[in-house]
Amino acid sequence: MRSFASDNNSGVHPMVMDALNRANVDHALGYGDDKWTEEAVRKIKEVFTSDCEPLFVFNGTGSNVVALQLMTRPYHSIFCAETAHIYVDECGSPVKMTGCQIRPIITVDGKLTPELMQPYLHGFGDQHHSQPKALYISQCTELGTIYTPEELKRLTDFAHLNGMYVHMDGARIANACAALNLSLRELTVDCGVDVLSFGGTKNGLMMGECVIVFNKDLHRDARFIRKQSAQLASKMRYLSCQFTAYLTDDLWLKNATHANAMAAKLYQELKKCPDVIFTQKAESNQLFLTMPRPLIDRMLQSYFFYFWNEEKNEIRLVTSYDTTDEDVAEFIRLFKR
Repeated sequence: MRSFASDNNSGVHPMVMDALNRANVDHALGYGDDKWTEEAVRKIKEVFTSDCEPLFVFNGTGSNVVALQLMTRPYHSIFCAETAHIYVDECGSPVKMTGCQIRPIITVDGKLTPELMQPYLHGFGDQHHSQPKALYISQCTELGTIYTPEELKRLTDFAHLNGMYVHMDGARIANACAALNLSLRELTVDCGVDVLSFGGTKNGLMMGECVIVFNKDLHRDARFIRKQSAQLASKMRYLSCQFTAYLTDDLWLKNATHANAMAAKLYQELKKCPDVIFTQKAESNQLFLTMPRPLIDRMLQSYFFYFWNEEKNEIRLVTSYDTTDEDVAEFIRLFKR
């Protein structure tokens, strides 16, 4: 099966699988007191900053709810774009786990700005209103667009000025770094992000994410919240060892660069077709486009992909680290035929 449905559908990168096999020997202490986890923590601190707190968790939703619980109390509110993963795709888990009100904000491209947030920032100190406390942003966004460092700094400065923390969902942060030719630190620590959900599952890992806490004020409670959220792995070496492989010799960047390049190639071919209209900028490994419904139905007979807005015949195509030139060429051949 080959598809453009999601980068979650791709397999595990061979170097990551090798790391898992190497970790699968003998016995090791549980809950992170093993040499593989220690090595992964060192690697993450080298890449981001030496005084961060990395917490390995099972999945993306888990990483988001751990991060958001860390920076809020149940009387707080969380701000996000209307298309945000925590608002659309996590079955209310962030609300259940934090007890917070989520304030979705309409955007045209999935990106928030201080101007879009300003009308919602009121009621500070009023006991009748949920108190603004957390800003959730996705990098890349759910619409495939990318925040620049300048846009991020404006947002984090604005949030901090209003007493709010900033949580970045970095499920596809590697694709953003590849597109902007920037390091992971330059798009997180240097932009004032307080907590990052560092994803790898969409970019060659088997499973697992890492909540990286940059703000020192949030370090104390982080491990307790992870445990209480059922995100502390007993055999943690199988989560953590993947990140060592991921961050060695820029595997994360090579994978993301390739995925972006395949999306760009697919975009260049599809935009030649008169029936195709792109609804968002092609900036990462996600493409959003419309085409006539009969054509969509015929393509779905051979390729699986998701509708984004079925009423508008809008679909999403996603490339992966293992998408090939032949995958793109075959999709285009079928489309033209």
